[in-house]
Amino acid sequence: MSDIHLLTMAEIVGLYRKRKLSPVELTRTYLDRIERLDEQLVSFVLPTPDRALADARRAEDEFMRGIDRGPMQGVPYCLKDIIETAGIRTTGQSRSLATHIPAEDATVEARLRAGGGVLLGKNTTWEFAHGGPSWDAFAPPARNPWNTDHHPAGSSSGSAAAVAAGLATTTIGSDTGGSIRLPAAVCGLSGLKATYGRVSRKGVLPNCFSHDHVGPLAWTTEDVALTMQVIAGHDPGDPGSADVPVPDYMATLNGSCAGLTLGVPWRWLDEAKSSDPVRAAFAAALEALKGLGATIVDIELPSIELYSDSKKTIAMSELFSIHEKTLRTAPELFGDSLRYRIQCGALIRSEDYVQAMRMRSALTANMQAMFAKVDAIVLPTAEPAGKLEPTPHSWLFKHASLTTPFNATGHPALSVCMGFAANGLPLSLQIAGRAFDEATVMRIGDAYEKATPWRDRRPAIAKALEAA
Repeated sequence: MSDIHLLTMAEIVGLYRKRKLSPVELTRTYLDRIERLDEQLVSFVLPTPDRALADARRAEDEFMRGIDRGPMQGVPYCLKDIIETAGIRTTGQSRSLATHIPAEDATVEARLRAGGGVLLGKNTTWEFAHGGPSWDAFAPPARNPWNTDHHPAGSSSGSAAAVAAGLATTTIGSDTGGSIRLPAAVCGLSGLKATYGRVSRKGVLPNCFSHDHVGPLAWTTEDVALTMQVIAGHDPGDPGSADVPVPDYMATLNGSCAGLTLGVPWRWLDEAKSSDPVRAAFAAALEALKGLGATIVDIELPSIELYSDSKKTIAMSELFSIHEKTLRTAPELFGDSLRYRIQCGALIRSEDYVQAMRMRSALTANMQAMFAKVDAIVLPTAEPAGKLEPTPHSWLFKHASLTTPFNATGHPALSVCMGFAANGLPLSLQIAGRAFDEATVMRIGDAYEKATPWRDRRPAIAKALEAA
C-alpha cells in the first residue's frame, strides 16, 4: 500500500479491523519519515522510536487476539512537549526543564496509552507554550511544511507541522489564546479547542490556569472527533475539569448543516483587519455552508478588544505566578521572549486582575445569551502564515486575535481549512459553539470539509523534502 502515511485515522482504524494494515508497518513508515524529513521541519523535539515500536507491537498483538481498545488502538500520535510523559523527557521547550523526566503521565497521555495509541514523540512548542518563536530556547522553532520559510504559528507549532507533513496521524496541543487553532489554521489542519474543563489538563505544564485548554489536531475533523472520544471526560485531578457526560461524537457527523443557524460577527473581522483574500474565502465558505442547509445571520458581539484585554491581564498575572521563582533565581534559563512576557505580569495590580475577571464573566454571559439565538458562530481563524523570523517580544500584546474571545469565555472552537492564498498557504474557517456542544461544532466542520476539495491537497514542500 503506497502513501500509507496519508491515511486518515478513520481509514487506519477501518483497515486494522479488516487485518489489511499492520500497526508496526505504519509506525515504521512514520518513524522513517521523521528521521528523513524532520531535520528541515523541526516538528519533533524528541522522537521516541523504541516506545513507538513497542506500542505498535502491543497493538498488533491485541488485534490478533481480538482485543479492541477503541479508535486509538495502533494509531501513531505525538504530543506537544508540555504534556508530561512518564520516563520520557518533557522540557516545555525551556532550558529550565532541560533534564525534566516526569514520574507520571498526564491524564490525556494516560488515556491515549490506555486506548492503545502509538507514541511517536514530543513536539516542538514555544517556551512554556508562551514565549516564541524563539531561537534561544531549548530547541529552534518548527517550520511550516507548506513553505519552510514560513512559521507554523504557535504555540502548538511542531504538533501542527508534524501532522501536516504526514509525520503523524493525530496530535495533542494546548490552547490559551489560540495555540491549537492558529497552528491548525496556518498548517491546513482541523484543530479543536474543546470547552473549558472538557479535556483534563492534569500533568500539562501550565500557561494560564483559567484559560488553558487541551485538544487535538488532525488532518480531518472526523479524526479530531475520534481523538476527542478517547481524551474527553471528567478528571478529579484537574480542578477545572467538568463532570459532564461525553457524547458519541461520531454519531453527529452526518454531512449536513440542515436546521442550524450560524451567526457572523462582522465587526470582529473589521477590528482584526481581516484581509481581502481572507474575506473572499470566508464569503465562499458561507455559501458552502448555506448549500449544506445552514441559515446565516449577522450578529453583534462586544468589541474583540474587550475579550483581548481581559484575557491578557489575567494571563500575564497567572504566567508570572507560575514562573516567579525561576525568574527571580535563574532568569538566564528562560529565553528572551518568555522572560519579557513573564516580567509584564509583575506590573499588574491585584485590582486589575479582579476587574479583568469581572469583565470576563460579563463577556461570557453575553456570549451565552448569543448562543440562545444561534447554534454556532463562524468567522475566519487568522491570516495566512508569515515568514519565520524574529519578532518584537511585545507583538503578542498588540494585535487583536479572532481566537482569543473563545478562550475568555471557554466555549468550544474549531479551525478547519477553507482554501489557500495566492502563495499556496492555507486559509482557515473557525466555528464556535455552545458550552460542551463540541458535537455540533464538529458536525459543521466535518460537513464543510466533505463538501469542499481542500482535504485533497497536501503540502508540496513535504513532497519536495521526500524527493531530496
